[in-house]
Amino acid sequence: MAGRKFIVEADGGSRGNPGPAGYGAVVRDGDTGQILAEAAEFIGRATNNVAEYKGLIAGLKAARDLDPDASVDVRMDSKLVVEQMSGRWKIKHPDMQPLAAEARTVLPRGQVSYSWIPRERNKDADRLANEAMDAGKQGKQWEPKARAAAVAVAEPATEPLPEAPAPRAGWAAPADLGTPTTLVLLRHGETPLTPQKRFSGSGGSDPGLSEKGRWQAERAAEALAARGTVQAVVASPMLRTRQTAEAVATKLGLEVRIEEGLRELDFGDWEGLTFAEVMERHPDDLTAWLGSPKVKPTGSSESFTTLTHRAGVARDKILARYPGKTVLVVSHVSPIKTLVRLALGAPPDSVHRMELAAASLCAVQYYADGNASLRLLNDTGHLR
Repeated sequence: MAGRKFIVEADGGSRGNPGPAGYGAVVRDGDTGQILAEAAEFIGRATNNVAEYKGLIAGLKAARDLDPDASVDVRMDSKLVVEQMSGRWKIKHPDMQPLAAEARTVLPRGQVSYSWIPRERNKDADRLANEAMDAGKQGKQWEPKARAAAVAVAEPATEPLPEAPAPRAGWAAPADLGTPTTLVLLRHGETPLTPQKRFSGSGGSDPGLSEKGRWQAERAAEALAARGTVQAVVASPMLRTRQTAEAVATKLGLEVRIEEGLRELDFGDWEGLTFAEVMERHPDDLTAWLGSPKVKPTGSSESFTTLTHRAGVARDKILARYPGKTVLVVSHVSPIKTLVRLALGAPPDSVHRMELAAASLCAVQYYADGNASLRLLNDTGHLR
């Protein structure tokens, strides 16, 4: 959607200059000031200036991921970076030159402007940079903190998904936050691998729906059509999710928008194997994977930490594109569990304690102040 405006606030720091360094960045809606995305990273030993430039690059990339056509106002408390990127000061230091060049390639120059702000107005980016450095001190990498959440008892399957319910007592959600954005999370229907409980991720054979899976997709479509609240459909690019989403979208008269960040985790060498087979062939790797979100499956390109980042970016893109709407998000076990976990503020290992049946429904509502509320979990009433 052309014409959108974002504000990027970025910062970086080094405890020693040079020393242990990290950066932070936030992307705000240019009209409301709402934070749409956050980024932070511990980068090891570096100077303040290097960390500041890396924060700038991360903020620009986060804005580009939300909308590559938006105009971006970068605001930083680094006079050096602002003046150099504005073209008023020369970039002489060899460490700065490639970083500045990379920053210029993220978005067309005409879409980006730079402004200096005092440090007290850059608190969110500064906070993220310090969180990243604190994580690095503990030998960890920064992870996005979940939005504050409250849990409500899920409505019966026969009731419509609420578009704008009044928060229940104890939720402490102000009445002036406007209509929340509701993400209805639908796991795809069964594939030939599902009943056998085989790992089936983005690095595998990409199977389509089985006959039962197509039946499940149709039942989900009928149930969602009866509720009458879905206004947009977004899906993972994988075949089984596209087939499920298209069944619902056809019933609702909507189009399917593909979001790459909603794809399943890459399970590497575990693709197509059962849990028992993985335990037999890769016991140490499986145990390590279950014990840490940073561990990748054998031969995989990503961990749950990586998945959490891309799923969070995908979520924020959807929330920014459809404010106040009810959006059907058709995805997989791992991304859906991750979005539920983030909404609840639950620890990373909680994803291994959730059950999501094929073609089940979950629902999360997001308010303008960043609060999230889980409304539904693993609803299979439409399949009975």
